[in-house]
Amino acid sequence: MLRSVILAASRSSRMERLVETAPLTRGVVRRFVAGTSPDDALRATGELVADGLSVSLDVLGEDTETPEQAVTTREAYVALLHALRDAELTPAAEVSVKLSALGQKFDEQLAYDGARAICLAASEAGTTVTLDAEDHTTTDSTLDILTKLRTDFPTTGAVLQAYLRRTEADCRELATAGSRVRLCKGAYKEPESVAYQSTLDVDKSFVRCLNILMSGDGYPMLATHDPRLIAIGEDRARWFDRSPDEFEFQLLYGVRPDEQARLAAEGYTVRVYVPYGTEWYPYLMRRLAERPANVSFFLKAVSRKA
Repeated sequence: MLRSVILAASRSSRMERLVETAPLTRGVVRRFVAGTSPDDALRATGELVADGLSVSLDVLGEDTETPEQAVTTREAYVALLHALRDAELTPAAEVSVKLSALGQKFDEQLAYDGARAICLAASEAGTTVTLDAEDHTTTDSTLDILTKLRTDFPTTGAVLQAYLRRTEADCRELATAGSRVRLCKGAYKEPESVAYQSTLDVDKSFVRCLNILMSGDGYPMLATHDPRLIAIGEDRARWFDRSPDEFEFQLLYGVRPDEQARLAAEGYTVRVYVPYGTEWYPYLMRRLAERPANVSFFLKAVSRKA
C-alpha cells in the first residue's frame, strides 16, 4: 500500500515542490542524485572511479513529449560522453539511457536514431551504453531497438526486470556470447497479469533469471541491494565457474556504499548507477518506494515542511 502511495505521489507537482524546498528532503535528494549538471556528474564519477568502482550515468528525464525534447536529451548524452572521454573516465564509466527520453512513446524511429547517435559517441569515447527498462508496455519496443543497435554496437546492454512474468524467457533469449544483461527486480507499478506482486515471488523470479544468465554465455550484471540476493549471486558465480571479470554487481548511487566497497575489495566489478539532471523527482520517488526506511524519513521531512 505504501509503495502505491509513493508511486502515485511521483505524479504530483505539489509534492515535488515540497521535496525540492524542504531542508531535510533536499538531503535525501543529494543522497540518491549526483546533482543537476554535467559537472556534478563528472565530479561524482571521478570520486567513484578513484575508489575502484565503475559507473553507469543516467541523464534523468523520461517524460519526453516533443521531438525537440528528445533531441535535447540525445545531445546531452553525446556531450556527457565527450566530457567523460576528455576526463579520462572511460571505459570505467558508461551511460544508461531510457528510450522514452528519446521519444519512444510517440516516435520509435526517432528514439532509435537518438540511441544510435549515443552509441556512436560512446564507442568513440571508448565505452558503451545500456538501455534501461521501463514499464511493461515498452519492453517489446526496447528489445527490438536493442537488436538493431547490436548490429553495429554489440556491447549495448539490456535491462530485464525480474518482476515481469516474461523475463525468464527474455533471459534465455539474451544469454548469448557477448550479451550484457542487467537483471533488476523492477520499479514500476504493474498489473498482476504481467508482473509478480509479492516480494517472495519477485525474489524467486530473480534467482531463476540469475541462474539462466549465469549458466549462459553472456555477461550478467546483477542489480540488487538485497543481501540475500547478493550472496546468492556470489554463490552462483562460484557454481558456474565465473571469474570476477565475467559478471558484475550493480548498486544505486547512495545505496549501501559500504557493501559497494566490500564487493570491490573482494575483487568483483561493482558498477554504481549514478543519476543526475533537473528531472530527478520521478526517479527519486521510485527509489523511496523500493526502500521503506527511506520512505519513513521522507514522510517525516515533508510533514515538517507542511
